[in-house]
Amino acid sequence: MSDLRKIIIDGNEIETDGAMTLIQACEQAGIEIPRFCYHERLSIAGNCRMCLVEVVGGPPKPAASCAMQVRDLRPGPEGQPPVVKTNSPMVKKAREGVMEFLLINHPLDCPICDQGGECDLQDQAMAYGVDFSRYREPKRATEDLDLGPLVETHMTRCISCTRCVRFTSEVAGITQMGQTGRGEDAEITSYLGETLDSNLQGNIIDLCPVGALVSKPYAFTARPWELTKTETIDVMDALGSNIRVDCKGREVMRILPRNHDGVNEEWISDKTRFVWDGLRRQRLDTPYIREAGKLRPASWSEALTKAASAVKGATSITGLVGDLVPVEAAFALKQLVEGRGGRVECRMDKAKLPAGNRSAYVGTASIEDIDDAQAIMLIGSNPRVEAPVLNARIRKAWTKGAKIGVIGEAVDLTYEYFHLGTGRDDLEKLNNGSHEDALSRRSIVILGQGALNEADGEAVLSQAMKFAEVTGSKFMVLHTAAGRVGALDAGCTTDGGLDAAIDGADVIYNLGADEVDIKDGPFVIYQGSHGDRGAHRADVILPGAAYTEEQGLFVNTEGRPQLALRAGFPPGEAKENWAILRALSGEIGTVLPYDSLAQLRRALVEAAPHLAAVDTVPENEWQPLKPKKMAKADFKNALSDFYLTNPIARASQVMAELSANAKSRADKPMAAE
Repeated sequence: MSDLRKIIIDGNEIETDGAMTLIQACEQAGIEIPRFCYHERLSIAGNCRMCLVEVVGGPPKPAASCAMQVRDLRPGPEGQPPVVKTNSPMVKKAREGVMEFLLINHPLDCPICDQGGECDLQDQAMAYGVDFSRYREPKRATEDLDLGPLVETHMTRCISCTRCVRFTSEVAGITQMGQTGRGEDAEITSYLGETLDSNLQGNIIDLCPVGALVSKPYAFTARPWELTKTETIDVMDALGSNIRVDCKGREVMRILPRNHDGVNEEWISDKTRFVWDGLRRQRLDTPYIREAGKLRPASWSEALTKAASAVKGATSITGLVGDLVPVEAAFALKQLVEGRGGRVECRMDKAKLPAGNRSAYVGTASIEDIDDAQAIMLIGSNPRVEAPVLNARIRKAWTKGAKIGVIGEAVDLTYEYFHLGTGRDDLEKLNNGSHEDALSRRSIVILGQGALNEADGEAVLSQAMKFAEVTGSKFMVLHTAAGRVGALDAGCTTDGGLDAAIDGADVIYNLGADEVDIKDGPFVIYQGSHGDRGAHRADVILPGAAYTEEQGLFVNTEGRPQLALRAGFPPGEAKENWAILRALSGEIGTVLPYDSLAQLRRALVEAAPHLAAVDTVPENEWQPLKPKKMAKADFKNALSDFYLTNPIARASQVMAELSANAKSRADKPMAAE
């Protein structure tokens, strides 16, 4: 039930919800209020005092608009709507005073500060501050913190807005940052000098309104006005986070989050944010041909001729679709290979996901449904590693009172949960139990890939779907590969899965599948962006584009198609993935019927019409599988190392350092031992 109130802001009368704060009401009226500590996704601190406004008829002093609700305002003497002024002389004087206090100890680092050009303090000092200082004493200085290899600190610049403390404790679920001391001695610090242990820590760089927390890998490499900004989609996990890729010339300099309430809100994981140095290293930039056991550089015509003659001479050909492949390239490969009588497979981890049944390989829940879920059941999944931003969303539901149950490995998820067992027996027990309690709640069942990639994966899927049905829950499959759902939508599956696809094939067309071992025997054509495992086993290498270098559709774990745009160009002679397949089809003699990406997309949408509705989650018809008997075994989580899951991440020095740090942190014995 909404509690609508009338309020007059700067002479304009608006109607707004009584639960809104004044700062939100002002935004609704289109009036900008300066702020440092307030952030709409964090709890209210009310400690920077920059958002002061005048409440007419209230106390004879300015009020903090972030900490006062509309319903707290008193009406006028004859019941007129309350009046708020945001630009009166009192407010102007108050803001100038606050800004003067903030700048008393702030060093003049702007010329060498990485935040220069996109610094809230810089912008607001220009807009709301005064042009002189009455302060002549020496400025206070504090020691910098060591928060690890990602976040560089310059704590002398800190204005104690506590955004980083609130983010780490509320959203990321770690308790390593806090404020100590009082008055002049107050400072933000980490507990016992610890480094941050979270997959989301990079977000505090975006949150910091001054240059106290900046990106260590990006430091001193570029200024914001030198960068070309491209809005695109992330592929480091299957969440499909909305990102902005900033390039200087052809080089990706940094990756930042974009706000999307339905997917990632405004957070991204550390792998998404810092993997960009992997886009420069170990790149394939020219075709190669293997001769006498060694790879040698070749021209495109030579490499395509060699690949085409192998395909034409093949009695059995298989196409493998990797984890980072856009839907268009997967669809083009399927048409090319099936046109030669071959088979295509995209489930590189052998997950038993049934083709054609979208409710079984995607589910019926959207990511936003987690926000108001009252009960969430996780089966064979560790979302903190598989999708850290999704895990933060589950934590948010938990803080609102949702009950979380886990069947699988007991791991630290940053929130409390009921551990209901580790194996398939416990899922069966749960299915046979009473569900009266669950029926009255909004609930979601989230099934991880760790539960699906064993031999009895289909039986586990059928039992998880049965549990969702009897409890009246929505169902979600949490994928770990960005390209998987799109490839399943395009129909890139073989009866019998990966083993059946590879068995007996004398030519394997490997499209970016670096997570699979191919035995000696078949002729392997590898098309991809990095010199990873797939390239080591290849007989012909065709260099393709990475996810920032071509346009393409990716379908995320909830089944939402999203469009990734090109931020730069592939290095050297590397080409876009669909274009390589089109060129090869011409060499083979079975020409694919499209000459542009638009024509290819038209053919793709004809085959899978829901892909035309970009950025909407299609409703999937519920088609439960017939329950089957599961084996007796424990669930194992799909990912053990968050940082090294794909060829781009494995080429990144930052990811290698983070992986080594995580390993040493896990191996470190506790003091009591």
